[in-house]
Amino acid sequence: MAKKQFKSESKRLLDLMINSIYTHKEIFLREIISNASDAIDKLCFISLTDDKLGMTRSDFKITLKADKENRTLTITDNGIGMDKDDLENNLGTIASSGSYRFKQDMAEKPDEIDIIGQFGVGFYSAFMVAKKITVNTKKYGSDVAYCWQSSGVDGYTIKEIEKDSIGTEIILEMKDNTDEENYDQFLEQYKIQELVKKYSDYIRYPIEMDMKHSRVKEETKDSDKPEYEDYTETETLNSMIPIWQRPKKDVTQEEYDKFYSEKFMTMDKPLHTIVTSVEGVVTYKALLFIPSSTPYDYYTKEYKKGLQLYSSGVLITDNCEELVPEHFRFVKGIVDTADLSLNISREMLQHDRHLLTIAQNIEKKIKNELTAMLNNERENYEKFFAAFGRQLKYGVVSDYGMHKEELQDLLMFYSSTEKKLVTLSEYVDRMKEEQKFIYYATGDSIAAIDALPQTELLRSKGYEILYCTEETDEFTFQTLMQYKDKKFCSAANDDLGIENDEESKEDEKDSSALLTFVKETLGDKVSEVTASKKLVSHPVCLTAKGGISFEMEKYFNSVQPGSGMKAQRVLELNMNHPAVKAMENLVQTDIDKAKKYAEVLYYQALLIAGLPIENPSEYTDLVCSLM
Repeated sequence: MAKKQFKSESKRLLDLMINSIYTHKEIFLREIISNASDAIDKLCFISLTDDKLGMTRSDFKITLKADKENRTLTITDNGIGMDKDDLENNLGTIASSGSYRFKQDMAEKPDEIDIIGQFGVGFYSAFMVAKKITVNTKKYGSDVAYCWQSSGVDGYTIKEIEKDSIGTEIILEMKDNTDEENYDQFLEQYKIQELVKKYSDYIRYPIEMDMKHSRVKEETKDSDKPEYEDYTETETLNSMIPIWQRPKKDVTQEEYDKFYSEKFMTMDKPLHTIVTSVEGVVTYKALLFIPSSTPYDYYTKEYKKGLQLYSSGVLITDNCEELVPEHFRFVKGIVDTADLSLNISREMLQHDRHLLTIAQNIEKKIKNELTAMLNNERENYEKFFAAFGRQLKYGVVSDYGMHKEELQDLLMFYSSTEKKLVTLSEYVDRMKEEQKFIYYATGDSIAAIDALPQTELLRSKGYEILYCTEETDEFTFQTLMQYKDKKFCSAANDDLGIENDEESKEDEKDSSALLTFVKETLGDKVSEVTASKKLVSHPVCLTAKGGISFEMEKYFNSVQPGSGMKAQRVLELNMNHPAVKAMENLVQTDIDKAKKYAEVLYYQALLIAGLPIENPSEYTDLVCSLM
């Protein structure tokens, strides 16, 4: 029998397809099964108008058979089959797709058939694992069957054979094992089952295989030494109908929870489930989950964001990052659509408007669901925010604040007056009439912020303060700048927009001489020394001047030690405090001791602000000298 050459410009093209297009060799089974599914789709479509076929949808199936002894894997379908011309055009010509041509022919009835095999190269992925491929096939309506056979780039043969039933049988003769590759694994029933579950679980026709199991022999069941026997049972390896394709009303939350746990390998139930089905410019179904806790590796480089992407029930990619924005990277789930421009290997996507539209719709859907949870399920939302609130704040800060308008209403902060998490909208609604700013204070904990001297005046005025205990908070407010025309103001700012109008202020004398003395004593440790307008009972505090806050300084120095990032320090003195008055008196009587007072007050201000003291022993010696 004469061997024919592949109809391509070069044999190198086939070599490229076998060795370069696909990332993982295991993909071959997905491709062959997808082709089998497409073949059944074609015959199933014909059966709608051809009564002579004598088959119903329930009669169609795909069968797998592994023969370890002969090292062959056989994939059989009872689809439309191929004749000699089909074999020449589909398998003899690289990058020619019968499915694509069939879909074009049926273009006037797009809703009645859904086929994804459009490139005509998926079949050749089998050469990654097989040294020889045999295709036995008989087309519906034909009396003749054919055998196509090839060992790769050296060409192929076609001959007539006897075959009773219509459909296609593909026999893969596995390559010999090497030190680097174990091809025997693709003959193991549990590996085959794993690959079907991973890539082809939602093929709409049953994928059957004889599975070998072991059981106790009936006659030895009650014996002290039971004997075992092997038995074979035909099993359906795929679930066929994905849960996201079923109407939402027909699926219980328990079923969604179970699917989530099994699919994403977690013991936790999802905090919230989002089911959506869209038809229009693009058509897709999505099943999304908001986790109830932060994954252990969430804030590491190892964590992979993205949604699983399916095309007509076939897994295309495990983590499609383009489908979910960075600020919603915590969302897990699945998107299934036929409106995709896949590249030739189906492993990657061509970036087109369909994918962009789906991503935009999903982003809006997640935002709307979170807003509804905030408004209607406050307790659940607070659980969500405890787990992923930091991610939303990162989202505000990232991309130069591009997403701040979208995310600002989802943010929550601890309130000094409400003693719980509140939204920015709730804060603004409670603002006093004369209040100019939205006030916030930063610190390591709620208790630490409560004790900050800088917050005394605000609290004495009854102003609500947002407590910020995360490193991202300061950057978040700097990025937002304002909310509903109200600017943000840190309690550590030198100007709070209010003055301390305590009666004791009326007796305050000119303090410029003392302020000058303290500034000269401290030198360049501080940029300025001022009489405080915010201190009530505490003697001293530090405030930041310029664009860098103390929290920013601490953050940048923690991620990049030695960066030299430093906020301008303004030392504020409570001119009515006994300690300050004592220092003022000492300026006249004991100038050296007055200098020590100034140093101690500066160190205390550093401690209150949570800033490091460069020489702790110097500070303790100083305190001891005054005791």
